[in-house]
Amino acid sequence: MSAGSGPRGRRAAAPVAAATWSAAEAEDRLLARELFGMRFGLDRMRGLLAALGSPERAFDSIHVVGTNGKSSTVRMIAAILERHGRRTGAYLSPHLVRFGERIQIRERDIDDAAFAAAVQRAALAAEQVDRTLEGEDRVTQFELLTAAAYSELAARGVEVAVIEAGLGGRFDATNVIPSRVQVLTNVGLEHTRWLGPTVVDIAREKLAVVRDGCTLVVGALEPAVEAEARAAAARHGARLVHADAAGDAAGLAALGAFQRRNFGLARAAARAYLGELDERAAAAAAAAVRVPGRLEAVAQAPLTLLDGAHNPAGVEALAESLPTVVGGRALVVVVSILDDKDATAMLRTLLRGAAALVCTASSNPRALAPATLASLAGRLAPELPCTIEPDARRALVRARELAGADGAVLATGSIYLVADLVSAPGERRASTL
Repeated sequence: MSAGSGPRGRRAAAPVAAATWSAAEAEDRLLARELFGMRFGLDRMRGLLAALGSPERAFDSIHVVGTNGKSSTVRMIAAILERHGRRTGAYLSPHLVRFGERIQIRERDIDDAAFAAAVQRAALAAEQVDRTLEGEDRVTQFELLTAAAYSELAARGVEVAVIEAGLGGRFDATNVIPSRVQVLTNVGLEHTRWLGPTVVDIAREKLAVVRDGCTLVVGALEPAVEAEARAAAARHGARLVHADAAGDAAGLAALGAFQRRNFGLARAAARAYLGELDERAAAAAAAAVRVPGRLEAVAQAPLTLLDGAHNPAGVEALAESLPTVVGGRALVVVVSILDDKDATAMLRTLLRGAAALVCTASSNPRALAPATLASLAGRLAPELPCTIEPDARRALVRARELAGADGAVLATGSIYLVADLVSAPGERRASTL
């Protein structure tokens, strides 16, 4: 797409009715659909969007897939485009405290009233679709929320939306957009039950979002995944662009070497969409963008960091950045990990630089028991002091006590742990999916 051009084939957004639901009622409707779990396939989603007047065609889109770094990259792309004068939206997942965080207009979360109206519109469409389905098949929570997001992005008249895939790519509910640019951040072993047993299988599922004649932007990939990216681009006649991992990220507000790589991807994706990049606008975006829950400093004395790394690759990227951020401070790690993750590999990496460990559990029912984490840690690092504190907030308090004013604390292992720590008691009504 050349610089200055607008969305192709844009349809006018459907008229928007006023909401009669509150934000709490909208969240209730979303949480009620959690029981339907994750169901692959795009037919339900296409039916939803048809009932809503095809809002996904009212704006240009950039689709971001990958194992780690998607949310950061989405935020960074949106920030760059916004500073190039584009009216920009974004769809992210998961959220920390409220579902409405997942839908952003011009880098701001939509307000409660807009969120309620969007969910209400999508829920009415979901009821229509449900009546056409057989057996126990129903529109899922993620499908409903994705449809609500596309509806709201269209209603707000965004020119371009940056969309984060939920799981995989091929059958992910987001994969109904006619995206002009697709971004693959990286590929690691994840969700093998649904995506396949190898990184090549997983890469193929993610790369299924590539569209004919578009641009595929990729980060640093292992050779087998790089081959898949080249094959996907050739198959679709798409231009393949490799982001410069060592590109200019001077002044980047987000901490960590991994965020510099993410910003390199964002720059390349924005350039692919715009045709050319205004370096002053890109620098302004770098200085402004914030990524909640990603190596986020939330307190000093001791330095207290929150990071949602939730798999071995994410933890390795986090560990790479810690020496620069923590410096010579003694580090106390607070950890909670879900039961479908490789806890041993994650702990092995985290314990390398730790002076002490506090094992806890997020509110997600899939969180491993703190005693299980402590047992694993004891086998990996028997000399390391380890404390068990089941309550996440008390675990953070205990870690800060152990660290002392001159130390540092890192809470990590699960985005759900971060969410519990940044929300007030009883405030969070988050999905566990």
